[in-house]
Parts: sequence; C-alpha cells; structure tokens
Amino acid sequence: MDGKRDNATIERFAVAAVLAAACLAIRFAAGRFPELFFPAYRGFSKGLMGILSTVTGVAPVALWDFLVVALAAVAFAALALRVRGGKRIMPWISAVALAVSVAATLFVGGWALNHYAPPLSDELGLKTHESSAEQLAEATRYYLNQAAQLAPQVPRTGEGHLADQDFYELGAIAGAAYGPLEGRYDVFSDGSHAPVKALLLWGEPHLYLGYVGIFMPVTGESSVAYNCANADRPFTMCHEAAHRLGIASEEEANFAAFLACDASDDVRFRYSGYYNAFSYCYSALYRADPELAGQLLEDAMDGENALGVALVLTDSSDTRAHYDAYEGSLEDVGDAVNNTYLRGFGEEAGVQSYGIVVDYLIAWYEQDASQA
Repeated sequence: MDGKRDNATIERFAVAAVLAAACLAIRFAAGRFPELFFPAYRGFSKGLMGILSTVTGVAPVALWDFLVVALAAVAFAALALRVRGGKRIMPWISAVALAVSVAATLFVGGWALNHYAPPLSDELGLKTHESSAEQLAEATRYYLNQAAQLAPQVPRTGEGHLADQDFYELGAIAGAAYGPLEGRYDVFSDGSHAPVKALLLWGEPHLYLGYVGIFMPVTGESSVAYNCANADRPFTMCHEAAHRLGIASEEEANFAAFLACDASDDVRFRYSGYYNAFSYCYSALYRADPELAGQLLEDAMDGENALGVALVLTDSSDTRAHYDAYEGSLEDVGDAVNNTYLRGFGEEAGVQSYGIVVDYLIAWYEQDASQA
C-alpha cells in the first residue's frame, strides 16, 4: 500500500513539473515569436474566457473570491489532519503542487500570453508619437471640457458629490459595454457580455494593496472591489472587462475602458470615461510642466463651464480622499508584486507603464475627437 502511495506522490510531482515546464516554454515561445501566436491566440483566449465566464456567471458575485478561501481552508484542514494522524505530508505537498500547476497552466496557457500581443494601437489604427507639453495640454483641455459638460448630468447629492449607484446594475452594463464597439474594431468582437462582479471577501484587502479590480482567468471573472470610488467605478469595471477580451496590458485596458465608456449611452459611464481620461492626462502634464498644468486649470475655472469644472475637481478630491484611507505599507507590497508580474510578462516599464495610456489618449484626440 505504501508503495502505491509513493508512486501516486511521485506521479503528482512529475505531472506538476511537466506542467510548470510547459508554462515556462510557451511563455518563452510567445515572447520570442509572437507572430506564431497572434491573432489566433487572442481569439482562443476570448472563447475560453467566454465559456468560463458563462459557467461562473450563475453567481452574482465573484466565485473565485470565495473559492480561494474555501480551497485554502480545505488544504490546511487536510494538512492538519495528516500531521495530527502522524501521516507523511509529502503526498499533501504533491497534491498542492499539482493543483497549483494546473491553475498556472490555465492562467498562462489560457490568457496570460496576451501580454505578448501586438500593440492595441495597431489594431485600432492609432498612430502614437512623442508629444510636446503643449500637445498634451491641448488633449488634457479637451478631456476636461468633455468631463465638465457631463458632470452636471450624472446623479449627485445635494452637496454636489456623486451619488451612490447600484453596483450590480453598473456591473451588468459594463459587462456588455464593448458591444457597441464590436462592429468597429475586431479586437472587441466575439467577447463575453457577462456582468462585472463584486469582490466581497477580498475587495477591502485589495484596496489596501492598491488594487481596485482584478481579472481572474481561472474562472473568467472580471471583478471590482465593492467599495471603489464612485467616479472610478464604471471605468474600472470596463477596464476589467477589457482583460476578459484578451487585452492584458494595463495601459491598453485603460484605453479600451475609455473607448467603452465613450461609446456608452449611459451618462454615468461617459462621465467616468472622460473623468479618468482627464485625470491621466492632467497627471502627465503636471509631471512634465507644473506651471502649464496649473494655468490650464486656472483658465478652465474662469471659463464658460466653470460649474462643470468645479464638479470634476470635487470628484477628483473625493476620489483622492477615498483611496487615501487605504494607503499604507501594504500598498508598497502590492506594487512590488504587480511590478514583478508585469515585468515577468514583458511589460518592461512595470507599474510605471500605466502612464502610456496618455499616448493613446493624445492619439485618439488628434485622430478622432478633434475631427468630429
């Protein structure tokens, strides 16, 4: 009997090792020879994520949120029983190694290779380029003006703050937000329209780690912390839904979220999209030329749409205050983990690559918005 158990343990370790080696091999191949994988891999990935999201879509909240806790509890309970019964723990270790390797294979083989996809700008026909501070300021002014026009139209409290909205209603809208773009861009076609889900167990810990949302390829679920800021919520939901479409790059998912919000007929989504576009551009402008950024805001507050601008700035202040409550040393840990992950899949700029969305926003303004 012990011999059979030993063989089973060895077999589990062997399968786990083979799967781990396969993950490394296909990651290397996709990074070295992306032309062999794309566009076919993204289509395969979207199809697989669509199937998984349909299966897990029976639950109104993120299943992985609870599965992680449940599986960890089962694993440690099994370990405790083995230790208490004086049994060897090597079979337990081999079972855990096999389970982790299977999940990693689904993650890497089913979705993560999308990090090596061609630039989204190529698929959208966007021509990005290095921009001067003046060009950045022009785009920033445009996005601020658009947000300011929409700001008075979104539901607000009597004090002018954004009113709380039903999370699950917004999640359902966000899940189907790329529908209007399917006929215009192939990259958004044939994707899942499953709702974006709420993170109930891990939402608050994720906020302390600096994460507002997360896409879980193993279950195909796009999920967002229930307590994310009101101004960010529709945009963040669309960001996580973009990952489900095989758009793995963070900055490209940000731009995809903007496009989805812009295409929406719901003013809450349109406002969130332009609010975030302004925020990204203004932050970049402030880093490049603080004086020009300050002058831009001063002119806007003295302009024709001063009320709308004031509401945008109120929302910005509220958003900062909301996330400031979660700042701390855990956020540094979250940044380090995310940075390591992004670099591991070829995003050399790591967390800092999030700022590249500004290049897309400038290009979109120059090619589309300014010609409208």
